[in-house]
Amino acid sequence: MAASPTNPYSEAGVDTAAGDLAVELMKSSVRATHGPEVLGGVGGFAGLFDASALRDFRRPLLATSTDGVGTKVAIAQAIDKHDTIGQDLVGMVVDDIVVVGAKPLFMTDYIACGKVFPQRIADIVRGIAEACSATGTALVGGETAEHPGLLGPRDYDVAGAATGVVEADGILGADRVQDGDVVIAVESSGLHSNGYSLVRHIVTNAGIGYGDNAADFGTTWGEALLEPTRLYTLPLLRLIEQLGGGVHSLSHVTGGGIAANLARVLPQGSWAEVDRSTWSPSPVFRVLSDIAGSTLESAEGTWNLGIGFLAIIAADKKDAAIAALAAEGMPAWQVGTVGFGARPAGEFEQGAKGVDGGAVRLVGAYADGAK
Repeated sequence: MAASPTNPYSEAGVDTAAGDLAVELMKSSVRATHGPEVLGGVGGFAGLFDASALRDFRRPLLATSTDGVGTKVAIAQAIDKHDTIGQDLVGMVVDDIVVVGAKPLFMTDYIACGKVFPQRIADIVRGIAEACSATGTALVGGETAEHPGLLGPRDYDVAGAATGVVEADGILGADRVQDGDVVIAVESSGLHSNGYSLVRHIVTNAGIGYGDNAADFGTTWGEALLEPTRLYTLPLLRLIEQLGGGVHSLSHVTGGGIAANLARVLPQGSWAEVDRSTWSPSPVFRVLSDIAGSTLESAEGTWNLGIGFLAIIAADKKDAAIAALAAEGMPAWQVGTVGFGARPAGEFEQGAKGVDGGAVRLVGAYADGAK
């Protein structure tokens, strides 16, 4: 009897059968994000999305964004918990297109790993799919790739891209911002997905294990640091509609911190001072800073420090905006106003990431207790 032929790809470390099993395990989660606009189901070479609805737009503009979740995945790998990283990915990608006022249509994901563990891949994708459902986004496709020899067997990274649509005359941005507009902060759920290289550096230097009990949080360190990114998509889209032009500009507070991200969505010649005394950064920021022996102010260019989004709102819509966000379960408060022309003396941060926008600085001292 002839010996069974060997599989050279398997001998090289790639398990195609495990990949097929991962797809089977994730199918139901992915399908749950599909409305009638999605054609072809799961597993095709390309995802298909029926764009017929765009004919109802006067001038539809497509908005797109791509991102990952950075080194937060290292903590997920360390404690073998992978069901929240997907929400982080959707938050980082989909909420970027909401900044221009776009409604998300669909998303794709990419997972690179050293070895396919089917249940782990299914957990990641289930998290992506559940967050897509929560943001009204169809998950139309994805790819899982094994990279043995490049990544360790238990290593992986995730990335994604999303596409949305906005009416041309409905685009939000710096050109809408006016003198006297109010800057409203929307509370974050914690670290979100930025600054984890600093987080991991602090934890490692302190000799803390991710499985160690974190008394300040009532859980392990790993679980506390994996708190998923808050999803702002639908509440912000409803706010835009409700205020009827009262939302002028939005900023997603991600890499670079509060000042840099706000400066990106303000026009040249404008400025804003963000008053630290209007909020108290959540415990995770304070605990990490205390362990590192540093100040909260020193992390302002790295962490969101309790602010996930900033909205620049017409002054007469401020109260309505704060109330509407509170009704969505999203605490919001005024942190400053926008000025034009001469600005106060002192150092401001001006623009960021290639955008020559407005000038922003943080002033005052953080509140000690809750807002």
